[in-house]
Amino acid sequence: MIVIKDIVNKTNTVEFILEGQIQAKQHPISLKCFFKGTYLESFYLPQENSTVLYIGCGKEKELTLLGIKEIFAQIAKQCKEYQIPTCGIDFTYFLEKFGEKAIIQAVLGLSLGNYSYRVSKKEDSYECKYEFGGLSSVNCAQEYIREALDLAKSIEFARDMVNTPGNHLRPMDFNRAIKEYVQDIPVEVETLVYGQLKAMGMEGLYGIGGSSEYPPCLMILRYQGNPKDPEVYGLIGKGVTCDTGGYCLKSAKSMAGIKGDMAGAAAVVGAIHAIAKQELPINVVACLPLCENRISQSSHLPGDVIKSYQGKTIEILNTDAEGRLILADAMSYGIRNEGITKVLDIATLTGAVWSALGFTIAGAMSNDDSYYQMFEEGLSLAQETYLRFPYHKEHEKMIKSNVADIKNIGADCCGAITAGLFIKEFCEDLPWIHLDIAGTAWSDTPQYAFDDKGATGAGVTAIYYMLKQAANEK
Repeated sequence: MIVIKDIVNKTNTVEFILEGQIQAKQHPISLKCFFKGTYLESFYLPQENSTVLYIGCGKEKELTLLGIKEIFAQIAKQCKEYQIPTCGIDFTYFLEKFGEKAIIQAVLGLSLGNYSYRVSKKEDSYECKYEFGGLSSVNCAQEYIREALDLAKSIEFARDMVNTPGNHLRPMDFNRAIKEYVQDIPVEVETLVYGQLKAMGMEGLYGIGGSSEYPPCLMILRYQGNPKDPEVYGLIGKGVTCDTGGYCLKSAKSMAGIKGDMAGAAAVVGAIHAIAKQELPINVVACLPLCENRISQSSHLPGDVIKSYQGKTIEILNTDAEGRLILADAMSYGIRNEGITKVLDIATLTGAVWSALGFTIAGAMSNDDSYYQMFEEGLSLAQETYLRFPYHKEHEKMIKSNVADIKNIGADCCGAITAGLFIKEFCEDLPWIHLDIAGTAWSDTPQYAFDDKGATGAGVTAIYYMLKQAANEK
């Protein structure tokens, strides 16, 4: 049994002197150890009948919900390292300071702290049983725990998909993986294949996807949690399973990450799965354009003009700005064929957003303040960070074309903004939110204790809590 000790105190310093003897190579030695309780510092103290694991919580005034998630991820990592089978945790302090919100963050931390991806997954026999003390006063404690476990599984699914090598996840492979994942929830699934896309005039999606021998598709997921409600939230997720950049070929340095250009679609699937598991009284339709962006005789060329499903003509000036083309067709389909009334798109869209905000803050845009406020209210629980970009008429002019209605890139500046404004052209004046997770969906160096090298699952909790907020307002 491990007891997690709360070490937060005014001095932020705890000193332990172990007077006993430890056997090392048959020679007894004395051990003197200092544990200061700095943030995420750990100290493992074996004893005869039980073991004490000390985890530093840092300064009390600086502790946040995100901190709880990290602290419990650190607990999980230490328990795995020492192969601890049972871990008892006194949760009283966290509950008193943050209330029930802390339960979800703690469970998410424990669940995600040991996540790792391997192409060939070997059965891991290790499992730790966690026991929370101090929850007897919380009537719905078990419900919070179940919700957090479901949400963690959704994040892990998104991470798994993004981490999967491109040759193991062609568009139709991704389609099948999604179908299998949503089998346990009340979600209707429909797939439009290449011939249907072409017949419908989705030149953005079938034009990009047609560059590959692995055909594209448009996947639709429908969840009706409140059939009598006319409101339908549309989630549009970019699903480019391999993005070479087309004829505007990416640099060699950028090629390693091209398999993860479907993180937006993966986040949408994770979010809708969590929504359906919680049976939220809300209607959601997800439209996922899945394709590859390759170089072939049928690939788009810079200077080409195509026609979108909505009817707007698009001048293609950069074949590596393909995500906005497929999102445009998917969004138009959702609005015109699925009755979407409010729309959110999410994509690993631009290098510009990463250059501006780095790996821990994602970009956002919206044409509706009240809708975006709902999103922001959900972020207090999601523990993800987004910065809303402003835009004005001068930015909108940047994507006007001389030979078509619109062009797929703007000027040399404001790349994240003009990319979002391109997608806005297809929302048909409905309330719209755009999320650019190009910087946060992947991390070569994990930024948080609950992350692993590679995919982060960005967007899952942000979308889930926004729609939970919407459901609570019904």
